[in-house]
Amino acid sequence: MTRLDGRVERGNRTRQSVLRRTVEIASVEGLEALSVGRLATDLRLSKSGVFALFGSKQELQLATVREASRVFVAEVVEPAAKVPAGIGRVWRLCQAWLEYSEGRVFPGGCFFYGVVAEFDAREGAVHDALVRAQRSWGAHVEGCVEEARTAGELRSDTDAAQLAFELIALMESANALSVLHGENVAYRRARVGIAARLRAVAVDVSSAPQVG
Repeated sequence: MTRLDGRVERGNRTRQSVLRRTVEIASVEGLEALSVGRLATDLRLSKSGVFALFGSKQELQLATVREASRVFVAEVVEPAAKVPAGIGRVWRLCQAWLEYSEGRVFPGGCFFYGVVAEFDAREGAVHDALVRAQRSWGAHVEGCVEEARTAGELRSDTDAAQLAFELIALMESANALSVLHGENVAYRRARVGIAARLRAVAVDVSSAPQVG
């Protein structure tokens, strides 16, 4: 049993090291750039060993999406969840997303921005997994906005879905421009825009976020 447990532990460590590399590659070059041969070379593993961990290229891609989702939740969703529900949580969520992109948690910027564009017109399991991830993120932002409205911190006529769409658009635009141009001024512009949008719907403007 001890020997078996040791093999399982080693297998789990190897799988995690492979996934750390796959999210790096995919964030820059896309999910189609992943291959067993490349990963084996990069990580000095056998091709058969890497293949045994996933079984197919599609499963490798799906596992990469799941790993990116896990990292995203830890970097963006969980920090914001520590802030009480309200406009402060919405602001912290946007800040965490911009920090995640600007800090290059994934070397290509936001992992999902790039790979969604790669698979948006395709069909299949990977496309469907990305759709679920995108919808889950949009719904989470909308839910935080709705919580702020219910808490009486946003005007009662605030359209939560529309505001969430606009906030996400500002964040994704900053990510795209920063990656394209190799500079960070777009993140400040996004912060200014997000703060202004939240002040426009805040019940108490003095409690709304400010960008110095």
